[in-house]
Amino acid sequence: MKLTVLGCYAATPRTFTNPTSQVLEIKNHLFLIDCGEGTQVQLRKYKIKFSRINHIFISHLHGDHFFGLPGLISTFRLLGREKELHIYGPKGIKHAITLFLKLGDSWTNYPLIFHELESKESELIFEDEKVTVNTVPLIHRVYTNGYLFREKEAPRTLDIEAARAYRIDKSQFNNIKKGKDGVDPSGKLVSNKKLTLDPPEPKSYAFCSDTVYNEAILPIIKGVTVLYHESTFLESEEHLCEKTKHSTAKQAAQIAKKANAKLLILGHYSTRYKSIELFKKEAEEVFPVVELADDGKVFDFGR
Repeated sequence: MKLTVLGCYAATPRTFTNPTSQVLEIKNHLFLIDCGEGTQVQLRKYKIKFSRINHIFISHLHGDHFFGLPGLISTFRLLGREKELHIYGPKGIKHAITLFLKLGDSWTNYPLIFHELESKESELIFEDEKVTVNTVPLIHRVYTNGYLFREKEAPRTLDIEAARAYRIDKSQFNNIKKGKDGVDPSGKLVSNKKLTLDPPEPKSYAFCSDTVYNEAILPIIKGVTVLYHESTFLESEEHLCEKTKHSTAKQAAQIAKKANAKLLILGHYSTRYKSIELFKKEAEEVFPVVELADDGKVFDFGR
């Protein structure tokens, strides 16, 4: 599981910062999460293959989270894309994007499939044999979802050393890999658990931006491996949170702690602050394992 942050600052782009967009690589998928202005430039800059992006998840319809999407869709067309492109986002996103295409007489030459969301409850929106994606309902000024990406548990793997110790014939290996018990030379059953290794613990990633402090998400993200949570403000500006429907770094840390997350990544910083290190310092007073998102930063969580 690997996360590449393309942009992570609030509101408007600057010459040295970009609005929200990130790429999550998980179980051979390359998921694009949000698509602020400049996303396709950042994709090129960090050498991420456009052709590997088949699913795009948009949290809400504020410009700093989806204004880069019409341009990216058009670029896919110019590059001769033929594969389906799936877009998940709030109801209205299909109308917004197709209006751009209609007015510019630039319909895609590939299937563009919209999955419009309107439920205020968490729902499963993507699943294959290795990964699931659920919505995380958030509270913002417009209808907003975060997303929880989870690996499915991998099958147990054959323990060659154990098989040799029990003198299990190689002809049984395929069946053991499928979950069956082994049989030693004397005809005695050897349980599958003794002949296989535990799979790695499945990893998970929760993307939560933008939102006020909201404990209702805790049951959904409980025990998450990595939590990305917006931290637009520092505690000194907490009075702005209710009006703008954003969170502080301290509040993000409180969510991480109560969710029993293993790692918290902060982002969506207001540009009023001189240093993003201030966010890390504030969050670490509540939750010990904190990282700062920054444009171009890569987090590799291993296999």
